[in-house]
Amino acid sequence: MTGPAPRPGPQAAADRGRADGATATGTDAAIPGLILARRSRRAFTDDPVDAALLDRLVIAACLAPAPHHSRPWRFVTCTTPGAKRALAEAMARRWAQDLAADGVAPEVIARRTAASVRRLRAAPALVLACLTDEGLDTYPDPRRRAAEWGLALCSLGAAVQNLLLAATAAGLASCWVAAPMFCPEEAATALDLPDGWRPQALVMLGRPAPGGTDRDRPPVPVEELRARR
Repeated sequence: MTGPAPRPGPQAAADRGRADGATATGTDAAIPGLILARRSRRAFTDDPVDAALLDRLVIAACLAPAPHHSRPWRFVTCTTPGAKRALAEAMARRWAQDLAADGVAPEVIARRTAASVRRLRAAPALVLACLTDEGLDTYPDPRRRAAEWGLALCSLGAAVQNLLLAATAAGLASCWVAAPMFCPEEAATALDLPDGWRPQALVMLGRPAPGGTDRDRPPVPVEELRARR
């Protein structure tokens, strides 16, 4: 009898990233392997993700930079079937309403939302990333209030990226889902979150399903995306 396959650690993930990046960017030697190893994957095994590992991922997320040395983030780890179903179905209902308002055919709406619910429920773990006002500065004018919220939102992106990289180092597959930004109230209600927790991002996590292949990354057109002054 053979035991389970060894799970790749940080060095294995980094080595895999360098191998993948060689055909993806042509500049892999200058990019840390762990960054190259992170890919968006939606197919997982049925293996559960340990609660202690999820906590370590949240800790990694909370090492990201944030405005005014604050921590305006809150994370909700969902591993029970009831929580995953409640969240997936609440977001699907909101999406269905938006699609209907856009004039999308009912059969298309039903197909898209059903696929979304199946995908989220099949992930062994979901991590819902939220923002709060804690630690943020307050201003009397809307311009600076919007800028302050933008600072918090940027910091949440950095926190989620930390979480994704930590998941990659732990041998997990992950996928960032933007749906909560379109229905924060529905997501918060579905999980009975405390007042002031505003869902902004969702990460699907699990052990990668065997047999999956990643698309080659297109080259980065740095001359188009970077300006020098």
